[in-house]
Amino acid sequence: MSDPFFTLIIIAVIAVVIVLMMGLGGFASGGAFNKANSNRLMRYRIIAQFIAVMLIVVYVTFFKG
Repeated sequence: MSDPFFTLIIIAVIAVVIVLMMGLGGFASGGAFNKANSNRLMRYRIIAQFIAVMLIVVYVTFFKG
């Protein structure tokens, strides 16, 4: 658990969850916030997910193999 790379993965996953919750909250409330930010939040989530998945793949490939 003291592995800094694993900590980086946890931070990336938490970032994905935060962006996802912001997007869902904006979608649920609708209105001006949703119109102005829904596409941007989706792009941020996809980028954060890509980074998190790549970090997990690197971790599994090199540190657990």
